[in-house]
Amino acid sequence: MEKVLASVKTGAGKLELREFPMPQLDEESALMKMAVAGICGTDVKMFKQPLAGGPVIMGHENIGYIAKAGRKFTERKGVKEGDLVFVEHYVPCCKCEWCHLGEYRHCSATDWRGNPDSRRYGYTTSDNPYHLWGGFAQYTYLPWNAVVHKVPAGVTPELAGIVTPMSNGIEWALFDCRVGYGSRVLIQGPGQQGLSQVVACKQAGADLIIITGTSKDARRLEVARTLGADHAIDVQKEDALSRIMEITAGQGVDVVLDCAAGAGTAPLLLGVEAMKRKGGTLLVQGEMAEFPGFPLGKVTVKYITIKSARGHSFKACELALQQLASHRFPLELVTTHTFGLKDAEYAIKSVGNEGAKDVIHVSLLPWQ
Repeated sequence: MEKVLASVKTGAGKLELREFPMPQLDEESALMKMAVAGICGTDVKMFKQPLAGGPVIMGHENIGYIAKAGRKFTERKGVKEGDLVFVEHYVPCCKCEWCHLGEYRHCSATDWRGNPDSRRYGYTTSDNPYHLWGGFAQYTYLPWNAVVHKVPAGVTPELAGIVTPMSNGIEWALFDCRVGYGSRVLIQGPGQQGLSQVVACKQAGADLIIITGTSKDARRLEVARTLGADHAIDVQKEDALSRIMEITAGQGVDVVLDCAAGAGTAPLLLGVEAMKRKGGTLLVQGEMAEFPGFPLGKVTVKYITIKSARGHSFKACELALQQLASHRFPLELVTTHTFGLKDAEYAIKSVGNEGAKDVIHVSLLPWQ
């Protein structure tokens, strides 16, 4: 039987190459030949954590070609063998209230936290049936309920690899925070998510886009300016709040998008202070421990709405693909590095600033 090579997480900070049997397909399933598995900050965090269950094939930003598909799968998904597709990491139940509302990102079947029966690419253990539940492999298994998007003509697999951060940018900035014409926006953190927010806000017609970062983010801040940020602030060289007030003539911003996960409480405190006008929106990304000194009084006086970032919707992914196909923005600047399957560990560490230099988004190419 033909074997599939994959890079498998076997423990905290440990990957090893393993072979798996090629899954048997029925009429309602398919097999995707992997082209690109994108690597983001979530992978860096997950790589360091102990296994919650069995071994895991990481990789949740997956682009590939439909290699083989059952008749009912092709009819249901509107794809055919040979099509280049983007597969969302959610594998929803398609039965619950959230799924019927089109909000399958909230479906309990996709929530890997404490749910051993969940299905989610890059999170589900390879001990589960069909094994190939992650993009760090030569092939990925697609069940009937996989969420599949066709990649438009003219979009390379490497460029399509940033659909996930781009769709998050659209979901969080446009749908959650309603950034639009005339908005003043502060984006904290110039990583993949922050740069995607720049593009989403610029496309939406924001009047002012300010992005913050640290000295090690110098190259990323340059890319942010190229993509449309009006001002880039190095918080280690300037007083960020004073600079924001100077730029806005003391009025502050309307929306703060926290894309500096792992930076502690400082970005949230700055966000609250940077909103001078009442009715602003603060979007929080990432999980944070208790925040004893949180200025709740200022939040209520300023009438600030706090929202949490939670993945993306089908529509956001479709709009992200359209954005990439338009080539309006030089988003190739975000796809900075490629690595083969045997270098998966180094690729992850590079995204976490422990490997290659000036990394923004990494494309893992499982066939190299």
